Amino acid sequence: MRLWSLDPGLLDRQGLTAAWREALLAQKVLRGETRGYRNHPQLQRFRAHPEPVAAIASFLDGIADAADDRGYRFDRTRIVDVPRAAAPIDVTAGQLRFEWRHLLAKLAARSPDVHARVQHREPKPHPLFRRVDGDVEDWERGVLPQPQPTI
Repeated sequence: MRLWSLDPGLLDRQGLTAAWREALLAQKVLRGETRGYRNHPQLQRFRAHPEPVAAIASFLDGIADAADDRGYRFDRTRIVDVPRAAAPIDVTAGQLRFEWRHLLAKLAARSPDVHARVQHREPKPHPLFRRVDGDVEDWERGVLPQPQPTI
C-alpha cells in the first residue's frame, strides 16, 4: 500500500488509479470493514488524526479531484459520506523528498512523458497534508536509519 503524501496531480495514470484503489482499501481498514492491512505503517498518520475516517475521505477527495482534472471519473459514491477533515496532517520535508525520488524512478520506467513533464517541479504535498521540517517519517519502510548526530 502506498498512500502518497505528494499532490495526486503529480501521479501518472497508473499511479492515480492505484492511489484511488489503495486509499479505498485504507478507508475500509479505518472503518473496521476488513481484516487485512490493519497494521500497515502508512495508516499510522491517519489513525493519529482526531477524525481518521474524515481524514481518509479528504485524502480520497484529493485523488478524485486530480482524476476529474484529467477527465477521468472516479466513483465518488465510494467515499464515505462524513464531514471532511478540517485539520491537516503534517508531513515532513524529508518524507516528501523520499516519495518524490521514489515516484520519479517509477515515472522514468513506466511513463517517460510524465517524468519529463514533472521532473523539475518542486514536489507539493497532497492537499490534506501540511509540509513541516524533518527527516523521512518513522513509519516509512525501506529506508535506512538516519545517522544520529554526535554530541
